[in-house]
Amino acid sequence: MIILFYSMFIVALDQATKLLIKDRFYLGETYEALGSFVRFIFVQNPGIAFGLHFGSAWFYAAFASVASLVLLIYLYRLRQARFALRLSLALILGGAIGNLIDRFVHGEVIDFIEIGFASWRWPFIFNVADIGVTIGMSLLIFLTLTEKEETEATPAS
Repeated sequence: MIILFYSMFIVALDQATKLLIKDRFYLGETYEALGSFVRFIFVQNPGIAFGLHFGSAWFYAAFASVASLVLLIYLYRLRQARFALRLSLALILGGAIGNLIDRFVHGEVIDFIEIGFASWRWPFIFNVADIGVTIGMSLLIFLTLTEKEETEATPAS
């Protein structure tokens, strides 16, 4: 399935950027890029999304493994669906796998991107895998909402 190229791209970019950060930064080191809009800061996140922590590292790894498998099966079942739907799932899958690799290799997820303006900062530091999941989920929500509107707008025959 060609759509998995997008998942592999997210995984490869995610792992390459994490390797670069881990090799060139010490834990907690910060570098400003694009003025103060984007900061690179090397942190390790033992929790789940947005730094929430309510289980063990193995729980998160097991959850991400099952979620990745479900996404892969779902992608296969939807192989004839429209491209945008398959793309959204592929981006989510790539992000899940990227962070899953971190859990198995490092025991926690490497995060390094912080954004904000002046003194206001986005409250969470994230990575490329998180961007893939966020874009994929946003696209999936958009498709779900617009599909419903299209269905409601079409008169019954």
